Amino acid sequence: MSNGAGTSQMKRDDQDTGEQLPGDLKMTRTLWPILLASAVGLLPFTIFSTYLVPIAGESGSSVAAMGGLRGLGGLAALLVGTALAPLIDRVPKEWAAAGGLGVLAVSAALGASGEYVLLVAFCLLVGAGTAVLNPALTAAAADRFGSGKAASRAATLVTATQSMTAMLAAPVIALPAVFWGWEGDLLAVTAVSLLLAAILLSRRGRSVEEEEAADGGEKLSYFASFKALAAVRGAVPLLLISLLRTAVFMGYLAYLAAYYDSRFQLDPGLFSFVWTLSGASFFVSNLLTGRLTNSAQPRVRTEHLLILGLVAAMASVVGFYFTHWLPLALALTSLHAASHAVVAACAVSLLVRRCGALRGSALSINAAGMSLGVFVGASLGGAGLGLAGYPGIALVFGALTAAALGAAFLVSRLSGDEPTGDELTGDDGTENPDSSDTSTTP
Repeated sequence: MSNGAGTSQMKRDDQDTGEQLPGDLKMTRTLWPILLASAVGLLPFTIFSTYLVPIAGESGSSVAAMGGLRGLGGLAALLVGTALAPLIDRVPKEWAAAGGLGVLAVSAALGASGEYVLLVAFCLLVGAGTAVLNPALTAAAADRFGSGKAASRAATLVTATQSMTAMLAAPVIALPAVFWGWEGDLLAVTAVSLLLAAILLSRRGRSVEEEEAADGGEKLSYFASFKALAAVRGAVPLLLISLLRTAVFMGYLAYLAAYYDSRFQLDPGLFSFVWTLSGASFFVSNLLTGRLTNSAQPRVRTEHLLILGLVAAMASVVGFYFTHWLPLALALTSLHAASHAVVAACAVSLLVRRCGALRGSALSINAAGMSLGVFVGASLGGAGLGLAGYPGIALVFGALTAAALGAAFLVSRLSGDEPTGDELTGDDGTENPDSSDTSTTP
């Protein structure tokens, strides 16, 4: 590392130490278009899943065949998110987000037709659009508040908004659909997406200035971005943690209704309360963790909280499948969702702080890895359930969480190699000098 890079790192540390963190309301007022766009990005597939039966009937297809199209979106998100990851940092983030919203607008309009071929295009385009939209919005929110803990707090506000939307989206879209049907819901998404895209583009002047100030105007080549990201201290294990955590949580959710039905005989109406409990626990925990880990003087290091979250996730998911008492199962459901929210907020915070000018690339690969995690979790969970019942699925998810825990210990150990501490100098809140010094070959 060059002396210039080391001096720059010391300056950043000093800035982070005395950083004045704005309140959540002030951040929300600044970020409201970004937060609203992050909520809208979740609506197309939520509408598709909620009205799967009438959509299948309209298209002349079976529910099974139509539901399988959802996997195309995940595949598109994985491929597009990985391929375009380095490019997220080469354009203003809000431009990239506006492009993602434009793709969502087109896809929703196509889906509203109800034609099978156009619904295939809908699923592919939604996956591709969100693969760009979500990391671009998260990185844009962070860019508005520099490179320290305020930046990572802004990023976690985006994820908290998304978790709140996932919890409230069903009733929000169900009421309008009473008047204009699911087709009207999709057309409304088209209109709102285009409006938000125009708003984000109108804010491009400030975004360009902030991004140039953040990275000094230097841009890495396509493949050099991947190499530089891999050289960031702890970035690779953090990305692995996100993939494994998503595999466990989404695989667990995939079989949650079946578990409550077979073990406690909960019908869909009663199970909706379980789903609300899980969603509310995730939202509250994600919001509070983002605030705790990015406070001016945190009481616990982010890496340590990451480990605690994974320990709680492993204990709750294994214990969940062996309980036969409904109140305990509900408590473990709440704990499991809350622990995953802790891990998700910690991972995003650390990626935003450490990756600096590469945060867009990191968040894009992170989102692509989570898309892969959805398939890994559902597939391995189904295999465990088929081979050994609920003990089998407990073993699978416990093993995946244990692997994530091992990666978390590696993140903590790498942090321990740094010359300064988290609370005093923003050790986990600053860029890795090796990654920010683009003149150094990884």
